[in-house]
Amino acid sequence: MSGVIRAGAAPRPVGQYPHARRVGDLLFLSGIGPRDAGSNAIVGNVHDAEGRLISYDIDAQTRAVFANVRTVLEASGARWEDLVDVTVYLTDMAHDFKAYNAVWAEYFPDIDTAPCRTTLGITALPTPIAIELKCIAVVRQATTE
Repeated sequence: MSGVIRAGAAPRPVGQYPHARRVGDLLFLSGIGPRDAGSNAIVGNVHDAEGRLISYDIDAQTRAVFANVRTVLEASGARWEDLVDVTVYLTDMAHDFKAYNAVWAEYFPDIDTAPCRTTLGITALPTPIAIELKCIAVVRQATTE
């Protein structure tokens, strides 16, 4: 049996899928990007007068993705510290890895408590974002005494 999570405070998914699904003590988050929950705008993107993307800020997008992941975790009964595995997708590994990795180190300063991580360079994501995270967390059952 699995529980579907729809986090009202998180940006809407861009397709027909839940924010997360809980199976036993494991929580599987769908891919999460740097969109603002209120406006649905992509954080850090700059467009020209015709609406074409001209630049983006990977630092701002990384922080927005982390905030969105935290929102889904909390809606699921998990915490940031419950993350055990993170897959990161970057659309420009050569340009963005260093800045993204610096933000990661701020959020996970202790390697002994940081989740496992895999970072992949890819050519595109479904929307004009530069980063997306796919996460797995452990959700511990509340104990009753």
